[in-house]
Amino acid sequence: MNLNYPNGKRYKPKESETATTTKNKKNNSYSNRGMTLEEDLNETNEFYRERKIAVIHKKPTPVQIVQVDYPNRSAAVIKEAYFKLASTTDYNGVYKGKYIDFEAKETQNPTSFPLKNFHPHQIEHMEEVLNQGGICFVILRFTRFEQVFLLEANHLLTFWERMANGGRKSITKEEIEQKGHHIPLGFQPRIDYIKIIDRF
Repeated sequence: MNLNYPNGKRYKPKESETATTTKNKKNNSYSNRGMTLEEDLNETNEFYRERKIAVIHKKPTPVQIVQVDYPNRSAAVIKEAYFKLASTTDYNGVYKGKYIDFEAKETQNPTSFPLKNFHPHQIEHMEEVLNQGGICFVILRFTRFEQVFLLEANHLLTFWERMANGGRKSITKEEIEQKGHHIPLGFQPRIDYIKIIDRF
């Protein structure tokens, strides 16, 4: 299936995205669990839902289908589609009566997290969530070290403003360690971010 952005540019999935379609090949041993941050978070959210701790879901990406083939009555094949709108953040839900909204990002960079990984509409959305009293943050993974951090959105907004005023275009790992919260990787749940939320 061909999937295109609103500007007509063809969408090419990342290797990590294609990896999610081959779950049957995934090694489920403790050392190899969670091939991507998204998979780890989806497993964590399922753990929370099953135990009635929180209800958090990954937001679906809105897609407009423009061409469908019907090879037979019982099957339809999507041939071409476009992303309809720019999405806001990856996940949202509720925990203890509070609205939760967060974005999840990974980087191979060992020393900093590039702010270009975020889009202006995502930053604006996070600011709106904070203004309404919601819990908003980003979960960042440094893939080289398998380190995961929760960074509250108010800190991200400060770093974004610094960039907008001509400052550095990334957040140093040291700044994330200082302002954020390290989340040790576990077994069940894999990324226990609710434990961090309970602290604030």
